[in-house]
Amino acid sequence: MTRNGKKILEIINNSTEHLTAEQVFFQLRQVSPKIALATVYNNLNALCEEEAIRRVSVAGCPDRYDKMKKHDHLVCSRCKALSDISFSDLTESLAAQLGEPILSYDLKVKYLCPACRARRQ
Repeated sequence: MTRNGKKILEIINNSTEHLTAEQVFFQLRQVSPKIALATVYNNLNALCEEEAIRRVSVAGCPDRYDKMKKHDHLVCSRCKALSDISFSDLTESLAAQLGEPILSYDLKVKYLCPACRARRQ
């Protein structure tokens, strides 16, 4: 892993948000002012391939990046806000139904976030 890759991994693992590549870029520029956005994208792709981080895609939004800690996501149908939620591990149940081991899964539950619910009323 490159020096920039280590810094990017640290930024993502220490974040309480689901950062876009641009947000990672702006944070990284605080310590590496000459960093290029392309370098950030290349490192994010490499970290995803190495399964050091995960990419979270929501239609109509830029990809966001997240730590590998096992958890699922809530996605607001209106504002596309993304938040973490922890369900019990579904891999055993899925593996039993399929008769095959599950390598991973990506569960996104759509709902209306509290702010959008409040605006709706």
